[in-house]
Amino acid sequence: MKIVMAIIKPFKLDEVRDALTSVGVEGITVTEVKGYGRQKGHTEIYRGAEYAVSFLPKIKIEAAVPADRADAAVEAIVGAAKTGQIGDGKVFVFDIERAVRIRTGEADAQAL
Repeated sequence: MKIVMAIIKPFKLDEVRDALTSVGVEGITVTEVKGYGRQKGHTEIYRGAEYAVSFLPKIKIEAAVPADRADAAVEAIVGAAKTGQIGDGKVFVFDIERAVRIRTGEADAQAL
């Protein structure tokens, strides 16, 4: 079992969700986050004053998937989230040691 976590641009969420659904990912968790990568934010002008925006709005998507579907999930996210512009995001994959469905007590792969 794996956790696939992606940080993407907010306007790409619907495309990424649809791509994950198409490869058989049944559930995701979405969180609104702020952060920066190599671009270190940007500057904006508000009422004539320039100011730095250090943390950019992003979306964090997390999906627990069987190990054999992790690569397909990563490819789906990358394909749907890519714009070719700086700040497209990143995908991380983690091992899951154990999972339990609270309602039924099912464990590990059956809990996904």
